[in-house]
Amino acid sequence: MHIRFLASPINPADINQIEGVYPLRPTFTKELGVLPDGEHKELAVGGNEGVAEVIAVGDQIEDLKVGDWVVMGRSGFGTWRTHAAATPNDVTRIDKGIGSLQAATLTVNACTAFRMLKDFATLKEGDFVIQNGANSGVGQAVIQIAHAWNIKTINIVRNRPEIEDLKARLKSLGATYIVTDEELGCYKTKDLIKEWTNINDNNVGIKLGLNCVGGKISTEMAKYLCRSGYHVTYGAMSRQPITIPASLLIFKDIKFLGYWMSRWYQYHSKEERSEMMNEIIGLIRQGKLGDVAHDEVTWGSSNENDESLKIKLLDALDKSYTGFHGKKQILQFQL
Repeated sequence: MHIRFLASPINPADINQIEGVYPLRPTFTKELGVLPDGEHKELAVGGNEGVAEVIAVGDQIEDLKVGDWVVMGRSGFGTWRTHAAATPNDVTRIDKGIGSLQAATLTVNACTAFRMLKDFATLKEGDFVIQNGANSGVGQAVIQIAHAWNIKTINIVRNRPEIEDLKARLKSLGATYIVTDEELGCYKTKDLIKEWTNINDNNVGIKLGLNCVGGKISTEMAKYLCRSGYHVTYGAMSRQPITIPASLLIFKDIKFLGYWMSRWYQYHSKEERSEMMNEIIGLIRQGKLGDVAHDEVTWGSSNENDESLKIKLLDALDKSYTGFHGKKQILQFQL
């Protein structure tokens, strides 16, 4: 089967993979061509997420046809390219009822948010979730999905010069409350969060905390969880360790867990993946889950050469790893 990529985002995990610090390695092969110096080495393509169109299928393939849209069914496939050969196990077919940019970012951010809201605490309407890194791609998806399910969110972001603009944008997505990392440990903020969530001795409060930052802010966030609450770590953007006070383990029985979307894909069937994605696509169609803030990095224009493309890619990689930029970089392939 041959596929043509329509759009592929650049995620921080993709850069970690290139650095060699990500647990999954991409697929290396000699079939990608010869280097400029003539050496024929095993090479790999970057990128783990993207949407592609099927442009040719073999006689033995029955569940996919030319014109279908597919997203990646596994990590490490390599999506920063215009075309690829694939097997049906490499991909998952999706409905075309959404735009290519929305489809390109479906399998990481939206699915991670969806699963973390589903798979840990039993949340019902009116319950609270607290999260740091709320302006990240996953954070924005958490806000929107929680809002669609009538779940309230307390969202922690780093302070910055344009903080009021950021707060307004997150509010427009459905964020219930927003505080900065500097405000989180203040007595005034503690009193406000108690007032918002009705924390009391009857164990009413915040059932779920989502952490993608690590360090001191993740520890401070954990203190607001109710007894037997869940503290779920899915990233470590600060690259700082999490320190867990013994009191949270002994007296509050907080459960500290990790989550990795790639592992979920490894242990769940294609049918389960399709069911999850169809539910997320339904939210998109209803206007309840929109695009994350992004820059379109057009790729394949006839007036660009190798050097200009190299500069463009390096700039996009740099922006993807800069927390304050605030926009996901998405390669938009020119057909």
